[in-house]
Amino acid sequence: MKKTAIAALLVALSGSALADGGPYVTATLGNATLNDSFGLVDVDEDSSAYRIGVGIDFSDSFGLEGGYHRFGTFEEGTPARFRLDADGWYLGANVGARIAPNFRLLGRGGLFFYDGDSIFDEFIRESQDDGYFYFGGGAEVELADNFSLVGDWTRYQLEETESDVISIGFRLHF
Repeated sequence: MKKTAIAALLVALSGSALADGGPYVTATLGNATLNDSFGLVDVDEDSSAYRIGVGIDFSDSFGLEGGYHRFGTFEEGTPARFRLDADGWYLGANVGARIAPNFRLLGRGGLFFYDGDSIFDEFIRESQDDGYFYFGGGAEVELADNFSLVGDWTRYQLEETESDVISIGFRLHF
Protein backbone atom coordinates (compact mmCIF):
# COMPACT_ATOMS: atom_id res chain seq x y z
CA MET A 1 0.00 0.00 0.00
CA LYS A 2 2.64 2.56 1.03
CA LYS A 3 4.91 1.78 -1.92
CA THR A 4 1.96 2.12 -4.30
CA ALA A 5 1.06 5.53 -2.84
CA ILE A 6 4.65 6.80 -3.17
CA ALA A 7 4.86 5.43 -6.74
CA ALA A 8 1.62 7.23 -7.65
CA LEU A 9 3.08 10.50 -6.36
CA LEU A 10 6.24 10.03 -8.42
CA VAL A 11 4.17 9.41 -11.55
CA ALA A 12 2.20 12.58 -10.84
CA LEU A 13 5.48 14.50 -10.53
CA SER A 14 6.58 13.40 -13.97
CA GLY A 15 3.68 15.29 -15.57
CA SER A 16 3.59 19.02 -16.01
CA ALA A 17 2.34 21.27 -13.22
CA LEU A 18 -0.22 24.01 -13.43
CA ALA A 19 0.86 27.65 -13.66
CA ASP A 20 2.46 29.12 -10.50
CA GLY A 21 3.52 25.67 -9.32
CA GLY A 22 5.77 22.81 -10.20
CA PRO A 23 7.76 19.90 -8.84
CA TYR A 24 10.36 20.18 -6.09
CA VAL A 25 12.65 18.16 -3.85
CA THR A 26 12.95 18.91 -0.16
CA ALA A 27 15.17 17.92 2.76
CA THR A 28 15.08 18.94 6.41
CA LEU A 29 17.07 18.32 9.59
CA GLY A 30 15.53 18.65 12.99
CA ASN A 31 14.79 17.44 16.47
CA ALA A 32 12.19 14.79 17.32
CA THR A 33 10.78 14.49 20.84
CA LEU A 34 9.13 11.48 22.43
CA ASN A 35 7.45 11.64 25.84
CA ASP A 36 5.50 8.48 26.64
CA SER A 37 5.23 5.52 28.95
CA PHE A 38 5.98 2.02 27.68
CA GLY A 39 5.01 -0.32 30.52
CA LEU A 40 7.55 0.14 33.30
CA VAL A 41 9.64 2.63 31.33
CA ASP A 42 8.92 6.34 30.95
CA VAL A 43 10.65 7.78 27.90
CA ASP A 44 11.26 11.53 27.68
CA GLU A 45 13.95 11.86 25.03
CA ASP A 46 15.01 13.87 22.00
CA SER A 47 16.64 12.55 18.85
CA SER A 48 18.05 13.99 15.64
CA ALA A 49 15.63 13.57 12.76
CA TYR A 50 15.64 14.15 9.03
CA ARG A 51 13.13 14.13 6.18
CA ILE A 52 13.65 13.90 2.42
CA GLY A 53 10.87 14.10 -0.12
CA VAL A 54 9.49 15.10 -3.48
CA GLY A 55 6.42 17.15 -4.15
CA ILE A 56 4.46 19.20 -6.58
CA ASP A 57 2.89 22.60 -5.96
CA PHE A 58 -0.21 23.11 -8.06
CA SER A 59 -0.39 26.73 -6.84
CA ASP A 60 0.79 28.85 -3.89
CA SER A 61 -2.07 27.43 -1.86
CA PHE A 62 -2.01 23.67 -2.57
CA GLY A 63 0.50 20.90 -3.21
CA LEU A 64 1.24 17.21 -2.62
CA GLU A 65 4.37 15.75 -1.04
CA GLY A 66 5.75 12.32 -0.24
CA GLY A 67 9.00 10.96 1.07
CA TYR A 68 10.98 9.34 3.88
CA HIS A 69 11.18 10.51 7.51
CA ARG A 70 13.73 9.23 10.03
CA PHE A 71 12.92 10.01 13.67
CA GLY A 72 16.09 8.53 15.10
CA THR A 73 16.61 6.42 18.20
CA PHE A 74 15.13 7.15 21.63
CA GLU A 75 16.75 5.43 24.61
CA GLU A 76 16.06 5.20 28.33
CA GLY A 77 18.22 3.32 30.83
CA THR A 78 16.14 3.00 33.99
CA PRO A 79 14.66 0.80 35.41
CA ALA A 80 15.63 -1.38 32.42
CA ARG A 81 17.25 -0.49 29.11
CA PHE A 82 14.68 0.55 26.50
CA ARG A 83 15.31 1.64 22.92
CA LEU A 84 12.83 2.76 20.26
CA ASP A 85 13.94 3.23 16.67
CA ALA A 86 11.41 4.76 14.24
CA ASP A 87 11.22 5.79 10.59
CA GLY A 88 8.82 5.51 7.68
CA TRP A 89 7.23 6.98 4.56
CA TYR A 90 4.81 9.90 4.39
CA LEU A 91 2.29 11.11 1.84
CA GLY A 92 0.23 14.25 2.32
CA ALA A 93 -0.94 17.66 1.25
CA ASN A 94 0.49 21.11 1.85
CA VAL A 95 -1.61 24.26 1.97
CA GLY A 96 -0.09 27.72 1.84
CA ALA A 97 -0.88 31.40 2.14
CA ARG A 98 1.50 33.93 0.57
CA ILE A 99 1.79 36.94 2.88
CA ALA A 100 4.73 38.67 1.16
CA PRO A 101 6.36 38.33 -2.28
CA ASN A 102 8.98 35.88 -0.97
CA PHE A 103 7.28 34.51 2.17
CA ARG A 104 4.39 32.14 2.74
CA LEU A 105 2.90 30.28 5.67
CA LEU A 106 2.39 26.54 5.26
CA GLY A 107 0.16 23.88 6.74
CA ARG A 108 0.76 20.17 6.20
CA GLY A 109 -1.08 16.96 6.91
CA GLY A 110 -1.39 13.41 5.69
CA LEU A 111 -0.54 9.81 6.43
CA PHE A 112 2.70 8.48 7.85
CA PHE A 113 3.48 4.79 7.28
CA TYR A 114 5.69 4.08 10.24
CA ASP A 115 8.06 1.28 11.08
CA GLY A 116 9.16 1.18 14.71
CA ASP A 117 11.24 -1.34 16.60
CA SER A 118 11.39 -1.32 20.39
CA ILE A 119 13.82 -3.29 22.48
CA PHE A 120 13.23 -3.74 26.20
CA ASP A 121 16.20 -4.90 28.26
CA GLU A 122 17.64 -6.57 25.10
CA PHE A 123 15.09 -9.43 25.40
CA ILE A 124 11.74 -8.32 24.05
CA ARG A 125 11.53 -6.87 20.58
CA GLU A 126 8.37 -5.54 19.04
CA SER A 127 8.04 -4.24 15.50
CA GLN A 128 5.21 -1.94 14.46
CA ASP A 129 4.26 -1.18 10.87
CA ASP A 130 1.12 0.83 10.27
CA GLY A 131 -0.24 4.11 8.93
CA TYR A 132 -1.06 7.10 11.12
CA PHE A 133 -1.89 10.78 10.70
CA TYR A 134 0.45 13.75 10.88
CA PHE A 135 -0.23 17.49 10.85
CA GLY A 136 1.78 20.66 11.28
CA GLY A 137 2.71 24.06 10.00
CA GLY A 138 5.59 26.29 9.16
CA ALA A 139 6.94 28.95 6.83
CA GLU A 140 8.83 29.13 3.55
CA VAL A 141 11.21 31.95 2.56
CA GLU A 142 12.16 32.10 -1.12
CA LEU A 143 15.82 33.06 -1.51
CA ALA A 144 15.89 32.62 -5.31
CA ASP A 145 13.43 31.69 -8.05
CA ASN A 146 13.96 27.99 -7.45
CA PHE A 147 15.39 27.77 -3.91
CA SER A 148 13.60 28.24 -0.56
CA LEU A 149 14.34 27.75 3.12
CA VAL A 150 11.58 25.95 5.03
CA GLY A 151 11.02 25.65 8.76
CA ASP A 152 8.23 23.63 10.31
CA TRP A 153 6.73 21.85 13.28
CA THR A 154 4.94 18.54 12.72
CA ARG A 155 3.10 16.24 15.13
CA TYR A 156 3.08 12.56 14.26
CA GLN A 157 0.51 10.23 15.86
CA LEU A 158 2.17 6.81 16.27
CA GLU A 159 -0.39 4.46 17.86
CA GLU A 160 -0.91 5.88 21.38
CA THR A 161 2.28 7.92 21.12
CA GLU A 162 2.82 11.43 19.81
CA SER A 163 6.12 12.72 18.51
CA ASP A 164 6.78 16.37 17.73
CA VAL A 165 9.44 17.28 15.17
CA ILE A 166 10.86 20.78 14.67
CA SER A 167 12.97 21.07 11.55
CA ILE A 168 14.62 23.43 9.09
CA GLY A 169 15.59 22.66 5.53
CA PHE A 170 15.24 23.61 1.90
CA ARG A 171 13.10 23.17 -1.19
CA LEU A 172 14.61 23.08 -4.66
CA HIS A 173 11.94 23.85 -7.30
CA PHE A 174 12.19 22.78 -10.94
